[in-house]
Amino acid sequence: MFEAISGLLEEHAQLQTQLSDPDVFANPGRAKRLNRRYAELDAIVKAHAAWMQAGDDLDAAKELAREDPDFAAEVPALEAARAAAEEHLHRLLVPRDPNDGRDVIMEIKGGEGGEESALFAADLLRMYTRYAEARGWKVELLDSTESELGGFKDVSVAIKGSSSDPSHGVWARLKYEGGVHRVQRVPVTESQGRVHTSTTGVLVFPEVDEPDEIEISPNDLRIDVFRSSGPGGQSVNTTDSAVRITHLPTGIVVSMQNEKSQIQNREAGMRVLRARLLAMQEEQREAEASEARHSQIHTMDRSERIRTYNYPENRITDHRTGYKAYNLDQVLDGHLDAVIDSSVTADEERRMSQQLGAEQ
Repeated sequence: MFEAISGLLEEHAQLQTQLSDPDVFANPGRAKRLNRRYAELDAIVKAHAAWMQAGDDLDAAKELAREDPDFAAEVPALEAARAAAEEHLHRLLVPRDPNDGRDVIMEIKGGEGGEESALFAADLLRMYTRYAEARGWKVELLDSTESELGGFKDVSVAIKGSSSDPSHGVWARLKYEGGVHRVQRVPVTESQGRVHTSTTGVLVFPEVDEPDEIEISPNDLRIDVFRSSGPGGQSVNTTDSAVRITHLPTGIVVSMQNEKSQIQNREAGMRVLRARLLAMQEEQREAEASEARHSQIHTMDRSERIRTYNYPENRITDHRTGYKAYNLDQVLDGHLDAVIDSSVTADEERRMSQQLGAEQ
């Protein structure tokens, strides 16, 4: 079952040697990637040691039980402990998403519902900000376009974590949030008290550690500058500080206007562009391997919703996992762990099933 463990133990030892070299940290991006991989392998090394120890304890108990029946009573508990250690190790050996330890770029965009959708986009941003704060993550506003009632037509943020353990990475938790979020409630613009349904789209991309990780030729870019605009389209700046970057080979367009400096807007735009290109590369690799990407939906059609937020019933429903709870007020206040855990568990079970199928 664990044929690959010797190679992973060897890789762990090699990484330990590399990370003891001060020269490695001259390249922060490389050091970060090595630390992520080391943390992932370290968990496997410790789980393997625990499994080996559990086996030794069980063998010792069985040996002693032949001479002293009192030791026989310990055997069932030790067998259970060894089985649990084996299950834990097996789960860790299932290949992880290589981006799990990365930070993320998140974009929230208004969909169907006009002003109400924009207001819900602001609610979702607050929800994710509260969740990030609770986990000790930092949220950086990259760009936003406000609506007339104070919502967001679209807003982009970078969310950064501090753990080197990929299982606690920002992408590991938030990658499941990509898709269409449907809200059912009475809009502030509704005078008759009727419940309306609106949709808001969320896109999540793993952030690139270092610019040179994704090569972008200057010849592949068209960069336009324009004046920033606010709600209703009115100009909010007297200089051409807003930036629109078009990546010609892929057609990806990124616009940034949050900063007053054209240079800062360009830097923020390039961060988002690199993240989108990295996500595109990952999707292409998965497509070539004939494995569909289940975690995100990139359109905003209601039929492709991933989650419903029903205000009248205080209900949250995840349509991918079947999760349902009546604590919507708490979820919107940032208590997202139970909802996200349902997606993490479903994904782990899918990967475990695929791994077992490959081994048979």
